[in-house]
Amino acid sequence: MIMTPGITPAGEGEKGVVWNILGQTYKPKQLSEACFTFETLFPDGTFVPPHIHTTQDEFIYLLEGKFEFLLDGQTVHAKPGDLIRLPMGMPHGIFNKSGADVKALFYVSPSRKLYELFSRIHNLSDPNEVVRISAECEVDFLPPPG
Repeated sequence: MIMTPGITPAGEGEKGVVWNILGQTYKPKQLSEACFTFETLFPDGTFVPPHIHTTQDEFIYLLEGKFEFLLDGQTVHAKPGDLIRLPMGMPHGIFNKSGADVKALFYVSPSRKLYELFSRIHNLSDPNEVVRISAECEVDFLPPPG
């Protein structure tokens, strides 16, 4: 995976790719071995349950709206312009409880298997299957509390 020079146009995914991941829209913007960047749209009420990236650092730059995060057991909030840093191995969950859409730019380093994960869970609605495939792609979802 060698990064190619160029521009991924606004509002588009690279090579026209757009994924529906549990009601959220993900558009890949760039992919190389070192880094994978994708734009997201989280409608109000959508979320990513607590999970761990075992082989990647993750960053989220908030473009529009407000996110609530569960970061290593603490609840924190982010607003436009904030950069959220999620070191590999840190448990985190992402929640849109804001009453409006949230738009963000995510990136992970190194890329590892995240692009493969999103390709495989696109339009998948069975949470158990999402969890199973995620584990195969180095993202481990945590069991619900209690």
